[in-house]
Amino acid sequence: MSARAAPSSRTDELLLEATGLAKAYGETRALSRGDLAIRSGSVHAIIGENGSGKSTLVKLLTGVVGPDAGDITLAGKDLRLTSPRDARAAGIATTFQEVLVLEELSVLDNLWLGQDGLFRFHVARERKRSEAAALLAELIGDAVPELEAKVSDIDLGTRQAIVIARSLLLKPRLLILDEATAALDISVRDRLFAGLRRRVAAGLSVLFITHKMDEIAALADEVTVLRSGETVAHLPIDAATPARMLELMSGRSETRSIVSTRAATRETRLTLRQVQLGIGGRPFDLDIQAGEILGLAGLEGHGADLATQILGGVRSPIAGSIATAEKRELHGQAAFVREGIAYVPRDRKSEGIFAPLSIADNFALTTLPAHTRFGLIDTAQVAAARKPLFDRLGVKYGALKEAITSLSGGNQQKVILARMLALEPKMLVLNDPTRGVDLATKQDIYALLAELAQAGVAVVIHSTEIEELLVLCHRVAVFHDRTLFQAVDHAGLTRERLIAGLFGRQP
Repeated sequence: MSARAAPSSRTDELLLEATGLAKAYGETRALSRGDLAIRSGSVHAIIGENGSGKSTLVKLLTGVVGPDAGDITLAGKDLRLTSPRDARAAGIATTFQEVLVLEELSVLDNLWLGQDGLFRFHVARERKRSEAAALLAELIGDAVPELEAKVSDIDLGTRQAIVIARSLLLKPRLLILDEATAALDISVRDRLFAGLRRRVAAGLSVLFITHKMDEIAALADEVTVLRSGETVAHLPIDAATPARMLELMSGRSETRSIVSTRAATRETRLTLRQVQLGIGGRPFDLDIQAGEILGLAGLEGHGADLATQILGGVRSPIAGSIATAEKRELHGQAAFVREGIAYVPRDRKSEGIFAPLSIADNFALTTLPAHTRFGLIDTAQVAAARKPLFDRLGVKYGALKEAITSLSGGNQQKVILARMLALEPKMLVLNDPTRGVDLATKQDIYALLAELAQAGVAVVIHSTEIEELLVLCHRVAVFHDRTLFQAVDHAGLTRERLIAGLFGRQP
């Protein structure tokens, strides 16, 4: 992460103020007292556990839903939002954690989505191309995709950069980033932060929702903390230490060190021999052992995400073999599942949840064969499997019959994780599993993964967070240029070494 820049040129003038905002969905009080004050030319961060009311507050500020109580003012005038269109007209642009693109449209069309009328273009095509190319180059650098390429052919991180660029092309007075950096790799994130600092210095205000403490320290001027649907504190950035924010969010007083000694067993779970990820990538070998937590790291498009999918059985390498310790080669996801390998996907919306189904049904899907007799589902067995996992992960929900989409993104992710843990896997492969998950819950997930490893489960975790790899993993495999660049044991792990490896350099 780049060093923090000089403080922004914020003034004491308030751009947006929200007081006493409240919103309930039936008996569920999503927000009971939300207060917020964003100054002109500043970056204001919001932090809180999953289910604390952050997403509801953003929906109220963007016109997605209306408040049951409370007031919002913008530049001193009452702001009444009945739709996202009203928010856009007021100069508020929002990028959400979920990567909202139309996959069959081009990069260019996705960037300018919503800015044209039904029968005429408001912005000339050539101007669209020049502004889009310049902005993407600022955010992405040399890896800018072709503007006419379909978004369906582009990786997740670049898609998110496109969505953020779409908001910036609106030239808003207030930019809301709701967990929008979760899918970005470190190089794109740093470019984004540099671009935001320049715009904030010119008067832009940013509302920044994130779970990443290092991002808050690098970008924010002030922090608002939410807990259980209420605003509990406003802090200047100098007072917003990780320990203080964690205490305010959850009542905990400190973070915990997670890395534990490896389990006694060193049995090999999986062997990769001369595996080639893609055309131009060099073949590599890798062994995965029972009882270890193996981290996979790499900049977007350099192979870590693809290697994770291959280890989960959802993709195949273009060359090489993947086999068990007994020399059984694995081909196809069914073979991986039979070997006790469970996979938690990265793109929760399109790969993880079944949106039309309930929370209960989303959990039960993978274990139905074990809990079905003569065509009938034993709901008591399903509940017995679900309850300890939901309790252990701290899943927050109103009623199990509600749609999975009624949950916050972090709680959706916990349901997916619980669903795979119910299979009692021998090897658990997780693709960026803490994206959109709060710090306290991350600590709980880390502790759970450490317990699984101690019990002999092989845990493989692809993460875009350097700190996560440092505190959790016994070993980290760093990918660069679509091949394994280096595998580093915990004793030799440093932030500097990992970052250097991401760019194909030795420290």
